[in-house]
Amino acid sequence: MKQKYPGHPFAAMLLGVALALGVAVTAQAATASGKDLVLKGDAKCTSCHDQDEKSVMAIGKTRHGATGDSRTPTCTNCHGDSVKHIEHKGGNRPLPDRTFTKGTTTPAEVRNEACLSCHKGGARYQWAGSQHEGQGLACTTCHKVHNQHDSVRAKETQTETCFSCHKEQRAQSLRQSHHPIQEGKVVCSNCHNPHGSSGPKLLHKNTVPETCFTCHAEKRGPFLWEHPPVSDNCTNCHTPHGSNNVALLKNRPPYLCASCHIAGGHSTTGIRNGTDLGAGVVVGGAATAAPQMVGKACLNCHTQIHGSNHPSGARFAR
Repeated sequence: MKQKYPGHPFAAMLLGVALALGVAVTAQAATASGKDLVLKGDAKCTSCHDQDEKSVMAIGKTRHGATGDSRTPTCTNCHGDSVKHIEHKGGNRPLPDRTFTKGTTTPAEVRNEACLSCHKGGARYQWAGSQHEGQGLACTTCHKVHNQHDSVRAKETQTETCFSCHKEQRAQSLRQSHHPIQEGKVVCSNCHNPHGSSGPKLLHKNTVPETCFTCHAEKRGPFLWEHPPVSDNCTNCHTPHGSNNVALLKNRPPYLCASCHIAGGHSTTGIRNGTDLGAGVVVGGAATAAPQMVGKACLNCHTQIHGSNHPSGARFAR
């Protein structure tokens, strides 16, 4: 059917091009619309694991659910492609390739592989061969990935996660003399790196004294006269998680001191029965201690026990 297009001589040509483009755009839109009907990525999972399953969908409120971050993992990054799980029809659906719930049959090293594919380096670069890795622990043994509140990363609740395994340390933290763990001022990760360490006991530093000195800097020195047990290991005298003796001591003086000082100076017998502790009265030809010194601590005189710059020398006296 012929039509006349008054006006510009190219009007008919322009209209024809516009109609052709319109058909092309419509066809492209229809194709795109058809593709959108196919579930992609996480949509395959959320089509079943919808908002009714709060434990699953709560991940949307965590860093793992930050859709604006290109580093954010998908469901399959952690759980595997899980083709059999997705395409299964009917009941008894197979589990995903990797599961992380309590009682899972997925080996710990397989679960950890999924986490370490992103969380590698930094504080976790020594995980391989660490004590926790050697005990067969998985990241999800301590961490709750789908929960907005990961208790082990919160200062108020971290110790409860650690104490679920380390029950001896829980008991020690309740003793009379303790670091303010129960008060929430000190947590396990202040001293320990649970992901691995080059030092003993998963400590942040290479030695026990280095770790202790990060807070107790006044004990570091350097001193003219150093007490060897201090520079060797603080736990020679102290038990860090708690003690019924003052200042976290393993035993009370003079018995703690006598465990090393068994010869020279004050005799061990004299320390224990109150004799040979200084000038006193003579009874039956033997000198007894002054009454104020009987059964008292060595620190009454040797106050600078961590080290001294005093002219009195290595006696660590006042």
